[in-house]
Amino acid sequence: MTYGSFLSGVFLLIAQLSAPPAALVELPAYEPGAPVVRYTAHTLQYNNTWRNPDWVAYELTAEEAETILVKRASRFVTDSRPEVTSAEDSDYRRSGYDRGHLAPAADMRFSPEAMRDCFYYSNIAPQHPRLNRGIWLTLENRTRQWAKEYGAVFITTGPVYSSGDTTIGNNQVRVPAAFYKVLLDYRSRPPKAAGFLFPNTDEGPGTLAGHMVPVDDVEAATGIDFFAALPDSVEGLLEGSVNPASWLSGEGETHEPQ
Repeated sequence: MTYGSFLSGVFLLIAQLSAPPAALVELPAYEPGAPVVRYTAHTLQYNNTWRNPDWVAYELTAEEAETILVKRASRFVTDSRPEVTSAEDSDYRRSGYDRGHLAPAADMRFSPEAMRDCFYYSNIAPQHPRLNRGIWLTLENRTRQWAKEYGAVFITTGPVYSSGDTTIGNNQVRVPAAFYKVLLDYRSRPPKAAGFLFPNTDEGPGTLAGHMVPVDDVEAATGIDFFAALPDSVEGLLEGSVNPASWLSGEGETHEPQ
């Protein structure tokens, strides 16, 4: 059996399953004791110590990416859910860092409730302005294009920490050393996965291909098991390597902040 036919068979089976089992594919393995919270259009695991999400995961379909029912919200809100101890406005004020959405607002324009939820501080982490407004924005825009092109993508986004991290605000919100995004195109035949790693610094413009890595590399950097609902054999094939050309078709994908 070839790689393509094997994976195609597995994902065809997944696509035929009822909604709850299929929905599990997008979620990483849970960390014992960490709160996992489901919102209208995304699910996250929250780190109450560092006031950041460990990961934010959701499926973005072509229909959702193409639908614009609501404008971008303008106010960030402290998450009042009892299981979440989120950051506050004052933590970010004059910190020098942007309030970085992990599930971006532009992905949530199909629903007033989804737009509201993505502005909770439980979906936010400190991002360097040059990253947030530069190549990270390029990747977010490109991901919506992939959702339209492939029909849907599974998206997981989160922080990467290091021993030298600093904090901001009275609540000591941890400033990540880097950010990751993991994508799974499960509708193509064969399906494919990709990871991206970006330092949370004033690095300047670059290419998406230059930051694309196997999902295994993101797992090594974070300790998170992505797509944990898949059989290990399928995970190994999807996560062990990445082909930038299959996603980017040789495009440069550079972006200089405005």
